[in-house]
Order: sequence, then structure tokens, then C-alpha cells
Amino acid sequence: MAKIKAKWVKSAIGFSKRQKNTIKALGFKKLQSTVEHEDTPQIRGMLEKVRHLVVWTEAN
Repeated sequence: MAKIKAKWVKSAIGFSKRQKNTIKALGFKKLQSTVEHEDTPQIRGMLEKVRHLVVWTEAN
């Protein structure tokens, strides 16, 4: 299955608690960190909800 590589690029300060929890649930620890996940509809949905805070690409 394909992988997705996501990088947290903008601080979650000033955004809703739900968006902060989504960032934490995706596995980000610090700003500018990168995580890799399987490409599932659930992960895509989470990334879509915080698309203004993260940048993601499909990893090979």
C-alpha cells in the first residue's frame, strides 16, 4: 500500500482544540517534524481537516 509523508509547517496556536488534537493524533511532536502513514481514507480525512497547517506528499 502507498505511503503519505506529512510535515507540520504552521503552528496550531489560535486554532480550535479539535485541530490541535488532530495534529497530535497524526503523530506530530514538534513543529517542522515529519511523519509517515499508510494512505488510508481516515488519514487523508485528517490531513484535509488540517490542510492549512501541514504539507503532505505521497512517498514511494
